[in-house]
Amino acid sequence: MEILELLPSSFGYVIFAYFYSWIMLSYLGIKVGAARKKYDVKYPTMYSDKEQVFNCIQRAHQNTLEVYPQWLVFQTIAALVYPTSAAVLGAIWVTSRFSYAWGYYTGDPAKRMKGAYGYIGYFGVIILSIAVALQLLGVL
Repeated sequence: MEILELLPSSFGYVIFAYFYSWIMLSYLGIKVGAARKKYDVKYPTMYSDKEQVFNCIQRAHQNTLEVYPQWLVFQTIAALVYPTSAAVLGAIWVTSRFSYAWGYYTGDPAKRMKGAYGYIGYFGVIILSIAVALQLLGVL
């Protein structure tokens, strides 16, 4: 049996959400690379003692990387049963990471909260993943 026969047809939307997340991660990484050059922060130094804006740019990327593995797991579990909902929630989460980063890039860490709406997408796929688990256990 081929994998395409096992997956719901709307799983294609989920794949586009993954692709969108790759674009977002690439963008954040490029911004850190440009900031390293601009603020003269050499590898392997993670944060600057002098440049707060660099630290904010770096932190926006780092925080996203800290959450990304968990999001991938829950996104995938949710998408196996609820692909369209998971794709929409994934798009919300990924879009929020841009908003989060752009707020952080101002140098005022409080402005990162412009991306707080991403919790809708993040907690949404967690809740759907719990629903999938409960269905597998015969509770739902």
